[in-house]
Amino acid sequence: MKLIGMLDSPYVRRTAISLDLLGIAFEHDALSVFSTFDAFAAINPVVKAPTLVLDDGTVLMDSTLIIDYFERQAAAPLLPSAPQPLAQALSVVGLALAACEKAVQIVYERNLRPAEKLHQPWVARVTGQLLAACSALDRHWATTPLADGQRPDQAALSSAVAWSFIQLMVPDVVKPADFPALRSQAEQLEQTALFKRYPMV
Repeated sequence: MKLIGMLDSPYVRRTAISLDLLGIAFEHDALSVFSTFDAFAAINPVVKAPTLVLDDGTVLMDSTLIIDYFERQAAAPLLPSAPQPLAQALSVVGLALAACEKAVQIVYERNLRPAEKLHQPWVARVTGQLLAACSALDRHWATTPLADGQRPDQAALSSAVAWSFIQLMVPDVVKPADFPALRSQAEQLEQTALFKRYPMV
């Protein structure tokens, strides 16, 4: 089984960490959707990271769908099964993924769109959405901190991956001092052997 994509993508990284936590053995092939587009397209013509190639050749894509495939088979899943705790966990995961999405949009606006075509009202809107997601995550982790040594669930690992990605790509937009609980939770997980096995850079 092979996971395709670069670990500087929060979606690839959350997939890799999730598979590790679920005890799923995989090989990582660090192909870029930009610099190695053709090689990626030979595996998945859609060129979407992450892509996972199962042992039987089946190609899965999208981090949430890949993780869900293995969650359904896991003895110790990363999401609770009871409806209310599951809804609460998925609410946090949704915020983390929204934060990633909005940070990616800002990066694309800055790095891919010609400066003369940049639409500032759109950038302001996306920035507001990003900050709103981070604020909600910060409030959550302020009241539900992760205990030292606690196995992270999907909400915790997705939040940490999102924060680290945001700080790598748009630290001028999301200031660490404004989100102390989210920052602390992410820094705690980034110090673990699990997260260090899948570095962003």
